[in-house]
Amino acid sequence: MSTTIKIQLNEKLFLRDPEQTELGRTIFKESIRLIDDLGFEHFTFKKLAQQISSTEASIYRYFENKHKLLLYLVSWYWNWLDYRISYQTHNVSDATQKLKTFIAILAEHEMAKPLGTDIDVNALGRIVIMEASKAYLTKEVDSNNQDGLFQDYKNLCHKMALVVLEVNPRYPFPHALVSTLFETARKQMFFAQHLPSLTEVKVAGHGHNSLADFLNHLAFTLVGHVPETLETTR
Repeated sequence: MSTTIKIQLNEKLFLRDPEQTELGRTIFKESIRLIDDLGFEHFTFKKLAQQISSTEASIYRYFENKHKLLLYLVSWYWNWLDYRISYQTHNVSDATQKLKTFIAILAEHEMAKPLGTDIDVNALGRIVIMEASKAYLTKEVDSNNQDGLFQDYKNLCHKMALVVLEVNPRYPFPHALVSTLFETARKQMFFAQHLPSLTEVKVAGHGHNSLADFLNHLAFTLVGHVPETLETTR
């Protein structure tokens, strides 16, 4: 695609919108690279400032602390994922196919050609796998929630929960299922890469995706509407 997507995030995630300045966009892009390289625990604004030949003070003008930066990165990713799902299901009327497309995107290890952005979304995806839980597993989760800092994630879960109800209007746990698919996708990808004895899922680049198989089996078995393609693989 030639169109560059514009993502609007909750203003409480930042002190100054990084999308509005060249320095802000540099902070955004280079923080992804550095967190991907170092891990969130070892990432600091001092190291980021050195990387971009700036000062810590300049970064603090954009983000209150590195936790708010992580929330910003994760929220941006959920918005981008929402964009991808909407783009790939725009002309799909069948609810089962919509849910399978959503699962395929969740299970994707990396993209060959990221849609509509020059951000390193593969690196950001790795950060989400490794670090996203740290965005909300904190003592501040309730106050952050009141500020709407998780709204992008909740909106995406709700959108897909409505698809689950299209598949089976009587299914009683659509939001629980969708949030479980999100969390399971991240955890199983992590296990496959780092603790393989905990899963049968294999990470195989752009080839056959056993994570998608597992998520489809989980989703459609629980919803009670198993497509023929899954029935034949049992």
